[in-house]
Amino acid sequence: MILQYFMPLFAATVSVLLLTPICIKTALHSKLIDIPNSAPHKIHKVPVPKAGGLAIALTIFLVTLTSGSFFTSDIRSILLASIPVFLFGIMDDAKGLSAPWKLLGQLVGAILLIWQGIYIKMFESSILGIALTLFWLAGITNAFNLVDSMDGLAVGLAANAGAFFLLVTVDANQPDLTYLSAVILGSCVGMFYFNSVPAKTFLGDSGSQYLGFILAALALAYTPPGLPQPSSWFVPILLLSVPIFDTTYVVLSRLRRGLPIYKAGQDHIYHRLIGLGMSPNQAVTTMHVSAFITSCLAFIALPLPPLWANAVFFFTILGGFYMLLRLETNRIR
Repeated sequence: MILQYFMPLFAATVSVLLLTPICIKTALHSKLIDIPNSAPHKIHKVPVPKAGGLAIALTIFLVTLTSGSFFTSDIRSILLASIPVFLFGIMDDAKGLSAPWKLLGQLVGAILLIWQGIYIKMFESSILGIALTLFWLAGITNAFNLVDSMDGLAVGLAANAGAFFLLVTVDANQPDLTYLSAVILGSCVGMFYFNSVPAKTFLGDSGSQYLGFILAALALAYTPPGLPQPSSWFVPILLLSVPIFDTTYVVLSRLRRGLPIYKAGQDHIYHRLIGLGMSPNQAVTTMHVSAFITSCLAFIALPLPPLWANAVFFFTILGGFYMLLRLETNRIR
């Protein structure tokens, strides 16, 4: 059954490889360029076009449209809702938007998704479910935006999430979501060629927010049948755990130091790993391997009885917070 998803995986990978050079030229012509030292956290040496988001978004839309899968309910809902997030991201890449404007784009996308029926439905109160849905979508979207602090980091984390969502949706018999997961995975694999060290293009806010939003929406649409909810509710959290932990760490660290939480800076987990003596490649690899391990734990816990499954989740979160405390001892003044 899983063999049928190698075609969208292949098509998305090849499409990104073909489209990205064109998108790079478009970004250069449109002045979508990340200038070195234009902000304290921009430590790259030469100007880099912000074309990754455009190439990934075009690929996902083109592959799903040409295959006809775009018109299935879940994929259509997720991709239509992602449009305002992508457009606001492009405007941010071009002109630089303030945090409220970025949040507005995410809110519009979230409302579109909820209006189409995709939101958290595990509570009796739909208001509570919608409120948590808005928090989840904004949280994961911004988590990917914040974690995009080094070449290949965010796109690698998105590829890991796409691969495990592919597997978990096969297990849940949700073929439309499996197809979309395969397209996301292929897009990220192709983009890794251009975004790994040294990056020929950056994702930009359009790319990092777009990937964060569609993965968050995919997690909401994932509904494993036949499994007790207490054993499955945390699966999306573990699949996206590294961006979640990174954002949690940055927010808590900045609140402690009295700094604004929405500005970019060199105080992410990646930067702290560098401060512990790792090379840039070692730091990125450490975060990718961590994401792989926690994703495996999600699958290990999934078939367990609720008590044991939630124990796996609890000790994983506990271990994550222990690592955050260890990192916080290496403070950036």
